[in-house]
Amino acid sequence: MADPNVSLSMPEIATQHMGGDHDTCYNDLGTKQVIVGICAMEKKSRSKPMREILTRLEEFEYIHAIVFPEDVILNEPVENWPICDCLISFHSKGFPLDKAVAYSNLVRPFIINDLHMQYDIQDRRKVYSILQQEGIELPRFAILDRDSLETKCNDDLVEGDDHVEVKGEVFNKPFVEKPVSAEDHNIYIYYPTSAGGGSQRLFRKIGSRSSVYSPESRIRKTGSYIYEDFMPTDGTDVKVYTVGPDYAHAEARKSPALDGKVERDSEGKEIRYPVILNNAEKLIARQVCLAFKQTVCGFDLLRANGKSYVCDVNGFSFVKNSMKYYDDCAKILGNMILRELAPQLHIPWSMPFQLDDPPIVPTTFGKMMELRCVVAVIRHGDRTPKQKMKMEVKHPKFFEIFEKYDGFKDSHVKLKKPKQLQEVLDISRYLLGEIEQKPDPEIEEKKSKLEQLKAVLEMYGHFSGINRKVQLKYQPKGRPRRSSSDDDSPREPSLVLILKWGGELTPAGRIQAEELGRVFRCEYAGTQGLGLLRLHSTFRHDLKIYASDEGRVQMTAAAFAKGLLALEGELTPILVQMVKSANTNGLLDNDHDSRDRKSVV
Repeated sequence: MADPNVSLSMPEIATQHMGGDHDTCYNDLGTKQVIVGICAMEKKSRSKPMREILTRLEEFEYIHAIVFPEDVILNEPVENWPICDCLISFHSKGFPLDKAVAYSNLVRPFIINDLHMQYDIQDRRKVYSILQQEGIELPRFAILDRDSLETKCNDDLVEGDDHVEVKGEVFNKPFVEKPVSAEDHNIYIYYPTSAGGGSQRLFRKIGSRSSVYSPESRIRKTGSYIYEDFMPTDGTDVKVYTVGPDYAHAEARKSPALDGKVERDSEGKEIRYPVILNNAEKLIARQVCLAFKQTVCGFDLLRANGKSYVCDVNGFSFVKNSMKYYDDCAKILGNMILRELAPQLHIPWSMPFQLDDPPIVPTTFGKMMELRCVVAVIRHGDRTPKQKMKMEVKHPKFFEIFEKYDGFKDSHVKLKKPKQLQEVLDISRYLLGEIEQKPDPEIEEKKSKLEQLKAVLEMYGHFSGINRKVQLKYQPKGRPRRSSSDDDSPREPSLVLILKWGGELTPAGRIQAEELGRVFRCEYAGTQGLGLLRLHSTFRHDLKIYASDEGRVQMTAAAFAKGLLALEGELTPILVQMVKSANTNGLLDNDHDSRDRKSVV
């Protein structure tokens, strides 16, 4: 792994190539190299993601990266800029895009991100127009253009208490008001009076804030805006980052429209969660990358109403704090550059295996065939001992909870959710309180088991639903006779309460699962020994992870996914985002059903 503290001595490297003459660059072995120029504002070109990627790009034998000094970009004529074979240039605040275009016309390098399209990306009207032409889903919108001299805005806009009408299109609150300039991040969301009115005002992150609530309910009266329907996304935005049309990394973050507070981890970085894109979303990523001619491109997805909508295209964007992304990005860009330029510059580079190539593998009957799918069935990792306690219960409160969760339908019920476990805990506390106040011989003999029930449910100080469960089984004739000497008189109906705990994934088990995921990634069939790019983030592949509802199995699946996909952070968000319950999808036998079949056999 590259040292994050390593940085190129960028201005010194660049000045070696200034003055308009193309100096051929050679490596230590005297072999010609491709010169890759980075032309961007210093804040971007010296950022940690850029440093990480350039460090990895320099590991290519035939690539040499130079960074244009900001002073040269701003103050020198393009004739004095460094000469390069490949140009990575992108607009940000203060960047002279016109000069970058003039430079590309002069030198004619291989361009990674089209420069002319970067003008369009700065105008949300043009962005939405391009997305519409590509057939990509957008929120319903209308444009109020006060910049155009031909437009009579007073006729185009009608504002009511709970709606706005733009060019005949009615938008009921909540709706979104976006400046047409993509450089203006002051986006407002207006709320209906039934919800209290007012507006949420979004802005570029300042410290731990990304928006504030305002009691102002009237729309802005100056400037041009896009008005669009507010999409209910359950408080989550999806950020997608492409590197070429066949690679897309996705992350989810808390929506800035939710409460305006930026969630940060212990290191002060915004918390983001891994996301698996579905097939339609992978196609959208490909379309956006190609339509805007931006190899490295970021855009925003809104998942709402069973669909995915693009609401913003940002152009050149890097993922922050993902070593795997840095590896992937540098590998894809390096291969792309050499594939294009090595033949022209007579560089003896042989094209490696590409993800676009079908993975051809030998089969058990000798034929070479294209690999279409890999299915793996994996057992859970090392666990703590499983423990179980049984007790017969007859108190009406247990029957109430049994009936509440449809226990009489199948004569049993399984309680795992925090709310359900809390109800059982409340019952045990109530009965122990009753025993203390008025001892009852009937209940007294179960006091020790009630205390054990209470103690186990109070462990950890909270319920996660993943390390404890309670089962209730109906006994219409009460507890069965244990021996012939037992009284055979009719018994009242009762329930058997089965408490299970333990059996949790150990630290060693977690390490085992993560390591297995890493090994599986590296030895995955069809990768020619190169390992995988993020399997869930490529256009060609799909990944589904299923687990039974046992906590140790689910955590094993999450740990395996972390190793397989080179994810970072805690297992909980990985579990929530990526692991599906197999029982609900019918992939695994339900425990109860399997026992029934076993008894028949």
